[in-house]
Amino acid sequence: MGIEQHKDLININQTLWHQKPLLRKVYTDLYRTMEGYTSQIPGITLELGSGMGSISEVMPHCLRTDLFPFPWLDLIENAYCLSFKDESASNLLMVDVFHHLRYPGTALEEFLRILKPGGRLIMMEPGLSILGQLIYGLLHVEPIGYSKKISWFAPENWRRNDMDYYAAQGNATRIFVQKKYSDKLTNWNIVETKRISALAYAASGGYSGPQLYPTKAYPIIKSLEKYLQIFPALFATRLLVVLEKK
Repeated sequence: MGIEQHKDLININQTLWHQKPLLRKVYTDLYRTMEGYTSQIPGITLELGSGMGSISEVMPHCLRTDLFPFPWLDLIENAYCLSFKDESASNLLMVDVFHHLRYPGTALEEFLRILKPGGRLIMMEPGLSILGQLIYGLLHVEPIGYSKKISWFAPENWRRNDMDYYAAQGNATRIFVQKKYSDKLTNWNIVETKRISALAYAASGGYSGPQLYPTKAYPIIKSLEKYLQIFPALFATRLLVVLEKK
């Protein structure tokens, strides 16, 4: 998939978003979870990769951004080259964006630039428990990328606007759960790394898969999540990461 095909995918997702009320429910809950970790220091709150822009239903003040212009978004932004001033943001939120960053270290440097001290980067990513690996490995088109080397920084001849399509769903788990890159995160306080069962999300089928339970059963599935949460290594399908700038 090329970067322009990603734009086409958003258009397809918009149709599914309006046709699938369960999808709207699960994303609203994800955003509410993330909202609980936001910093209260004064400053801009923004989301990268806003997609359908539904974060505004939970956080109306949040600026919605993506790589392409859509009428429901506020700004066009590139994670490697943000338009915001140094230390102007208090919160930067992302859902399923981090695993699309080919050079996560380069992006994290840019996030540090715009965040105020005490500002937070809040991410929701695929969680690769045993169940998570089955779901994302077998039922999702994007690769997990467990065996691939992570290129932390971009090469010297790379330009920040040289965007291409990249996906490795396992990157957040490798970096923040397995702690293989902890020595590269010294400018951050790790506030939270939480593996979440999120069965309601996984069984909703997301944008690309079939819905495995009726929308009216959502409260029942959410209750079941509380029991699965006891065994995150087995049942987690989401990973919440909260980093705070030192």
